[in-house]
Amino acid sequence: MMLSSIVLASGNAGKIKEFEALFAPLGVTLISQKSLNIPDAPEPHATFIENALAKARHASALSGLPALADDSGLCVHALDGEPGVHSARYAQGLDASRSDAANNAKLLKVLQGVSDRRAWYVAVLVFVKRPDDPQPIIAQANWIGEIVDQARGENGFGYDPYFYLIDETCCAAELTPEKKNRISHRGMAMRELVIQLRHAGMLA
Repeated sequence: MMLSSIVLASGNAGKIKEFEALFAPLGVTLISQKSLNIPDAPEPHATFIENALAKARHASALSGLPALADDSGLCVHALDGEPGVHSARYAQGLDASRSDAANNAKLLKVLQGVSDRRAWYVAVLVFVKRPDDPQPIIAQANWIGEIVDQARGENGFGYDPYFYLIDETCCAAELTPEKKNRISHRGMAMRELVIQLRHAGMLA
């Protein structure tokens, strides 16, 4: 089975843009679940893998197509890995509203006076051919950095303006989209996913 179309189980505009760029060279059409009016799946689980699998199965069941889900987040060493799977809703209000600005403000407040700023981004990708696929394809990667107090850069989303990359001497939001796709947690996980899809005979 060669892939021609995949539903992306995400409504996050930043993620959709990144994945479209990553899939474009592969000749695979990426369809956002949002464009199909598929609602977000619940994410009640304690691990990235379980949440990504739940989202992929949900999108596949409601679209009738193969689906790819990403569950990703920021883990901070001094916070025992938090916000982790709660990254997107770290500062979520009682009205269920979410915002990158609120999440970043909460993170900086919690880290006030903390000298250990080591952190890492996690990306877990899960691909399913159908909702009951007994062998989901899973790829994951970490991107190492540290948290800084001053926002830098206009690109990216989420915690990118505060995620400093020691080797690059800049924050993730200062990278061009092309470079971020090459070196980020999502980019690394995507390359691993492509290798596995090719081994499974689903990509040329």
